[in-house]
Amino acid sequence: MDSLTESDKIILLQLARQTIERVVAGQARPAIVLKNYSNRLQQDGASFVTLTRSGMLRGCIGALEAYQPLVQDVCEHAEAAALEDYRFSPVMPNEVNLLEIEISVLTPSVSFLYETADDLVNYLRPGIDGVVLHDGARRATFLPQVWEQLPDPEDFLSHLCAKMGSPGDLWRRKKLQVETYQVEEFHE
Repeated sequence: MDSLTESDKIILLQLARQTIERVVAGQARPAIVLKNYSNRLQQDGASFVTLTRSGMLRGCIGALEAYQPLVQDVCEHAEAAALEDYRFSPVMPNEVNLLEIEISVLTPSVSFLYETADDLVNYLRPGIDGVVLHDGARRATFLPQVWEQLPDPEDFLSHLCAKMGSPGDLWRRKKLQVETYQVEEFHE
């Protein structure tokens, strides 16, 4: 898939901010007329929208698999990050100008087969790979940017297990389904 142009990135960031401004005020998301956007933004794409305030996470919602045009995906996840992240109360209108918006556009995930926990640790590329862990119906992901806070692969995997609602050492004790992906990240 083609990289986004600088113009595409600016458009997505503007749309994400407009979406948040509108939905926090109780209005509908901006209407998207696909033909008004570049071919790249019309293609199906998976994205995460991350909101921070004063450097602290304020919301992050996204999709691991592409199922709709990227421009719509970003708007949908901007709304969800502002209003539906269960870890936070909904964003209030007086907060919108304090938010910083980051968008991550994901490559398709690739399954990784491994034999031992050490194989898993050695396979991961800190700072490059986003990781998805599956254990039955449970699933969790960390974007590649999380490596900045958790640079050690063992810590990264333990925190990801905890995010999934499992014991932190599950990745050592049980073979989990693992997928990796990369992102094209940009922010305001």
